[in-house]
Amino acid sequence: MKRKQFIASMFIGAAAGSLLNSCVEPKNKSNHMDTSLSKDTIVHSVYFWLKEGITPEEEKDFLNFFAILGKIEGIKELKYGKPAPTTPRPVVDNSFSYLLLVTFHNMEEINVYETHPEHLAAIEKYKKYWTKVEVKDAILM
Repeated sequence: MKRKQFIASMFIGAAAGSLLNSCVEPKNKSNHMDTSLSKDTIVHSVYFWLKEGITPEEEKDFLNFFAILGKIEGIKELKYGKPAPTTPRPVVDNSFSYLLLVTFHNMEEINVYETHPEHLAAIEKYKKYWTKVEVKDAILM
């Protein structure tokens, strides 16, 4: 009977340890960004239409633009991607090349970001790759 109790306590202890460990924040978090989307979060979405005929190397260089922007202080989260192959409908516009999605805690942070020297320098360096940019900002409710 003692052996069964020992094995059962080991199993319960291991399960509890796993559960508690999964609730703990990782010690070596890979970035400084807060990924929660709470009320009043500012969502900054930027759509890019790249020039026709740019080479794969030029497109890869363009992606460095996002890496530079991601280092600017005050960003909650920065993600980018290409259009999803969703079903064509009159309300869907998949004509863009890339979407940049950046979130901020408040208006002060996005105001700093918009005029940050690294942001402005990156635009100057990489604007040679796009023909059109659209920005759409929103405050979550």
